[in-house]
Amino acid sequence: MNLEDLYRLLRSEHVQAQGIVDTLEEPLLVLDQAGSVLFANRGFYQTFRVRRDDTIGRSLFALGDGQWDIPELRHLVGEIIPRSAAVVGYEVEAEFPTIGRRTMLVSARRLVHPDNNSTSILILFEDVTERRISNAQKDVLLAETRHRMKNLLGIVRSLANQTDVEGRSAKEYRDAFLGRFQAVAEAETLALAGNAPADLGTLVEQALKSASPEQYRVVPGPAIRLRQPQIVPISLILHELVTNAWKYGAFSRPGGIVHLTWGIAEGDGKTVLHIDWREENGPPVTPPTRSGFGSRLIELSAVQGLRGKLERKYEPTGLRVHITAPME
Repeated sequence: MNLEDLYRLLRSEHVQAQGIVDTLEEPLLVLDQAGSVLFANRGFYQTFRVRRDDTIGRSLFALGDGQWDIPELRHLVGEIIPRSAAVVGYEVEAEFPTIGRRTMLVSARRLVHPDNNSTSILILFEDVTERRISNAQKDVLLAETRHRMKNLLGIVRSLANQTDVEGRSAKEYRDAFLGRFQAVAEAETLALAGNAPADLGTLVEQALKSASPEQYRVVPGPAIRLRQPQIVPISLILHELVTNAWKYGAFSRPGGIVHLTWGIAEGDGKTVLHIDWREENGPPVTPPTRSGFGSRLIELSAVQGLRGKLERKYEPTGLRVHITAPME
């Protein structure tokens, strides 16, 4: 029932009108010309948790020890309504002692009584507090999504531009680029799956899914809940390490094994994440003569993405990579 329906109803038979209006959930008041309450429906009493004896016959602005003495409402009743036939959706925000801070859309209309030509004011309240909060949260989520998409497109463009083409066939370039893109896409999917942070163990499982259980030994550390900015860098690091292991390392030879562990260390008032990747029984490894994009991507992800440090060792038993990153 809208404001015009109420207006027509309250101009009709009084007993019938009051009975129908009392069934409305929306709070409703009828004020006389002086601003005193002539009628309040059940929705008003229930919403604002006030009693009939403390409402009827009192000035609107004196209700609840002055909690209704709201400048916007005074302006509406005293200045806007006398000059307008009707006002719809006038926003009022105030602190109510019984229900807290609320945002109300106030609709009002002058009600002319046909019997004596007197006027009163019909006021309808719509509580939109939760709607405003929900809209604000949607705006934040939309802004965050736009920011993420911008970052994601920047990462994809960088991967496309930086993936080595020299000495590669088109298929090799495609496979290298799509592999990295898949790692980023899975990380973003995990980051957007919910508000809860992602677990490091989940990223490890995703990265090692191309290998059989006999090819790696994971010693899980404590449950690490990663912040969203940490998810993509760690995913890219793990992807590059796995890819390198398939091409040149432990996964490329029968009997080769990758050992992966992680843990947390406390010191100097900081919490630091440690990730250790160690390969065994692969081909002999030596420091490369040139740094490919994969190696640079691991270092950039660790240093710039995680604000951490990277230590890479080419030991006789295989490649070893140790990464440290602050958790705060």
